Amino acid sequence: MPYRPLGRTGEKVSLLGLGGAHFGMMMPDEEYATRFIRTAIDDGVNFVETSWDYDWGLSEYRIGKALRDGYRQKAFLATKIDGRTKPSAEWQLDDSLHRLRTDTIDLVQFHEVVNMSDPDRIFGPNGAIETLLAAKKAGKIRYIGFTSHWGPDVILKTINLGLKNGFTFDTAMVTLNVMDPHFRNVAGEVVPVLQELGVGVLAFKSMGAGGFVGKKDYSEAKDYDLKPINVAPVECLHYVMSLPVSVVISGMNTMEILRENLKITREFRQMSDAQIAQLLARTAEAGRSGQYEWWKTPKGREWTRDHPECFS
Repeated sequence: MPYRPLGRTGEKVSLLGLGGAHFGMMMPDEEYATRFIRTAIDDGVNFVETSWDYDWGLSEYRIGKALRDGYRQKAFLATKIDGRTKPSAEWQLDDSLHRLRTDTIDLVQFHEVVNMSDPDRIFGPNGAIETLLAAKKAGKIRYIGFTSHWGPDVILKTINLGLKNGFTFDTAMVTLNVMDPHFRNVAGEVVPVLQELGVGVLAFKSMGAGGFVGKKDYSEAKDYDLKPINVAPVECLHYVMSLPVSVVISGMNTMEILRENLKITREFRQMSDAQIAQLLARTAEAGRSGQYEWWKTPKGREWTRDHPECFS
């Protein structure tokens, strides 16, 4: 398993990471989830990522159980909170610590920073950043990051507002894939900024939530007629791995997919500029409309709009 530096933190993380959105209702039962997570760790995956709101806590609960018996010490554990204010961030973080059965979470991220007002709320008076800074000082968390599936405008505002307040994020979890350069280009406009600041780049949606390869993992994709494009899973993953990322987080829910992604990761070789250009030429026509990256369109803001109780 290849490992890469996590930005300026000094940590080394596996190039392939486990995305926890699939560890709740998408897996048949708790025993299967435990076996899945432990198999991945035994095969060298040390980056395990989830969220306070995934299946309303079931993902965190199952990961916490899977990391017993010494597995917690083998994992770099990351989760996300939705809270934008200090009080909501406090109780969500307490929930996560309890469900994950740990005294310290390695990385806690502000989740779904997709609205232009989100950074203002996080860094505003009584904002959620106060909770995470206090938690870090108390030893409850080690690093602070944020996630966004939106385009460069919100991501760069979040980074810059942090800098304005004397704070540099440790990580940023952003969508990177073979469609991205053609629509609200995160790889071109955001990743170089993160590199310069030493912010660890966590990549997700490398296969477009399954939409690129004909597997629609999320219900929102049903609104689009997403025909499989002419790219293979290995090309999707190797393209993103060829970018300056620390880890590629993959949503996997079967042993078959896990074994396939482990093999793809172990066989990874850096793509040349010519290979990347040829691959992106094949995705250009389909990528320009943004349909394959629907999370960068107003559709991608519906979760935060429809669940204000989480993002208070």
